[in-house]
Amino acid sequence: MPTVRDLQAMAGEEPITMLTAYDAVTASIVDDTGVDVILVGDSMGNAVLGHDDTLPVTLDEMASRVGAVARGADDALVVADMPFLSFGADESESIQNCGRMLKEEGANAIKLESGPHTVELTERLTELGIPTMAHLGLTPQSVNQTGYTRQATGREEAEEILDLAREHEAAGAFALVLEHIPANLAAKVTEAVDIPTIGIGAGGDCDGQVLVFTDVVGLSESSPPFAEQFGDVRGEVADAVDEYIDAVESGEFPRESHSHTEDELDDLY
Repeated sequence: MPTVRDLQAMAGEEPITMLTAYDAVTASIVDDTGVDVILVGDSMGNAVLGHDDTLPVTLDEMASRVGAVARGADDALVVADMPFLSFGADESESIQNCGRMLKEEGANAIKLESGPHTVELTERLTELGIPTMAHLGLTPQSVNQTGYTRQATGREEAEEILDLAREHEAAGAFALVLEHIPANLAAKVTEAVDIPTIGIGAGGDCDGQVLVFTDVVGLSESSPPFAEQFGDVRGEVADAVDEYIDAVESGEFPRESHSHTEDELDDLY
């Protein structure tokens, strides 16, 4: 299993691959492919829990999913995404919530949707031995303020992201997710910091890439413009279910091989 130091050593040397997972079965599949990092994202809110966004995801829901993924993954670094309002309001409570993901659920690190308010928290978490990944650009937990549009398209906001990247690196963040920002800004951030940058809709100059699992395999009904579907699992699942229904309705399933009989029960009653 790679450590955060192993991941940092990959920056500029070898592309880092990261995917989300929300259960043990998916984690096992993703882990077997050799992906470097599995993110248990609060994207579970709209990816698998049926919500319109990530805000309703609770700390207990995240903890349950993190534990499942940690049990399903043997080799990848497991990162727990801290859900809305699980951090930031009170430092002590934030630390307890983040530490729970490592101490009780088996994660290797946590991720914070970041801003000026998370610099000091990142430093404190790092001091306590909780590896912290920062996240700048489009931060879905701020949807009510920013929407899901491209971020940092103007100079002032771009400079703020560059400054915040440096500040979080200085605070001890071991990696940085850059979401839905201009590719040339992501390239400048990657050049400005020594920690690895992991892009999602941020161009090809980042040290790695992350996507949501349901988008990658084609389970989602629709995907964001910066994602790509590399398969059609939704279609495969629908075909398999159709075949099952047809087999039951036609009497082809179950066959004799799918059950057994006991001779001594033939004269029951």
